[in-house]
Amino acid sequence: MTSASICILIAIIAYLGVTVGIGFYYSKKGSGEDTENFYLGGRKLHPVVTAMSAEASDMSSYLLLGLPGLAYLCGMAEVSWTVIGLAIGTYLNFLLVAKKLRVYSANLGATTVPDFFSKRYDDRKHILSFIAALVILVFFVPYTASGFKAVGTLFNSLFGWNYHVSMLVGAAVIVGYTVLGGFLAVSTTDLIQSIVMTVALVIIIIFGIRAAGGLNVVMDNAKALPGYLDLTKGYNVGTGETGSFGAFPIASTLAWGLGYFGMPHILLRFMAIRDPKEIKYSRRIAAVWVVVSMAIAVFIGIIGYSVSVSGKIPMLTEGSDSETVIVKLANLMSENGAFFAIIAGIIMAGILAATMSTADSQLLAAASSMSEDILHSFFGIKLSKKTSMLIARLTVAGVALIAIFLAWNPNSSVFRVVSFAWAGFGAAFGPVMLLSIFWKKSTKTGAIAGMIAGGVMVFVWKFLIAPIGGVLAIYELLPAFIIALIVNVVVSLVTPKPSEAARATFDKVASECREK
Repeated sequence: MTSASICILIAIIAYLGVTVGIGFYYSKKGSGEDTENFYLGGRKLHPVVTAMSAEASDMSSYLLLGLPGLAYLCGMAEVSWTVIGLAIGTYLNFLLVAKKLRVYSANLGATTVPDFFSKRYDDRKHILSFIAALVILVFFVPYTASGFKAVGTLFNSLFGWNYHVSMLVGAAVIVGYTVLGGFLAVSTTDLIQSIVMTVALVIIIIFGIRAAGGLNVVMDNAKALPGYLDLTKGYNVGTGETGSFGAFPIASTLAWGLGYFGMPHILLRFMAIRDPKEIKYSRRIAAVWVVVSMAIAVFIGIIGYSVSVSGKIPMLTEGSDSETVIVKLANLMSENGAFFAIIAGIIMAGILAATMSTADSQLLAAASSMSEDILHSFFGIKLSKKTSMLIARLTVAGVALIAIFLAWNPNSSVFRVVSFAWAGFGAAFGPVMLLSIFWKKSTKTGAIAGMIAGGVMVFVWKFLIAPIGGVLAIYELLPAFIIALIVNVVVSLVTPKPSEAARATFDKVASECREK
């Protein structure tokens, strides 16, 4: 191992040590001793932590791997509309959902997203929370797998280490601090990770421009590829010619923003903020950070292509290879002495941060679904605090094991796996969440029907309808979201109206939100 590799490794190990230390700290403070603290941190989350934790847990490995890799290969079209959709979705989620969900969940005493759905609709049989918990377990497994895959890819590309061993070590660290400290440990590490991710993005973009020969060179190389910088065309890497990105692809790609309304790990942050009045500060911080970070990530992909043209890093191919562009740039930086090798290590820690901040939140949500929503609420199994915590931690380990199995193939694409899981949550939970907080006439049966329709349609559209091609070959989130919304509304209109208790709570929450 070279001296540069040793410096990079030291920086990464130091970072991992800090995250595990945070887990120990919060476990000693008692954050992992009861379910309310473990899942929501006692609803005491600072607005800055709320904003940065929500965005760090959202910006998974696709921020530093997927987005730059897609931009590197295909140019601005698909990736830019994706970023625009995500930016709009982030802002609207904070603006429309955050305060109402915080007030509503506190009034109901709900500690998880499935628990909120169940109590919102006065579902005493807990059918709704059971279905919601299953959705979480189904879609978080591939989402978590993409994170573990990113860790394996990182260390394999950096040091030539065995992909599988690298992935297992990274998974062990993530599982370790999650089961130790729970929500506060996860949220605090997410804040740190968002800072590290920001530093990584800024450093690599400055270095990349210099390595490519200047900004003018970067732009000239990008312009040389037909359609590369055109938002309505894009570059077809397979043919080497101008691509096509018309109205339907643009609409379906913008639909990424719809996914925010159904992301359990983000919605939990809204439920946990200490004061609903502070959400406006969180919204501003989150909106600025997400726009800047994604724009830089896309530009890094374009810069990376120019560095490849200069011969300083190899030309990268389709699939997971292109998603290592930041890793290649960091490796190039490390060749300039010990100081730059340490900086490269920070960049690598940033990739780990992006991966870990999402995986830990997903594991925590999966744990709550199993212990609270399935065993306790649906099956009515009375669990002591100690037993509930044990089951939660075993669930984290179980989901991690399945995710490791799914991530065993080193050639899978991080971006594509994340996009499918994102669609699943957006379609299954998004319409239900919006109607539950804004439409008084939404019923339990409508919510159940809409949730099932959204989740099933993601699979149907992805694997049966989209392959037909033409205008049907669009991102599965858009049609699944629309169908789920329509089903929810129609079924709600033809089924018995909500209970008096449910309507009274709705009115109370609406009144409190107006006052705050």
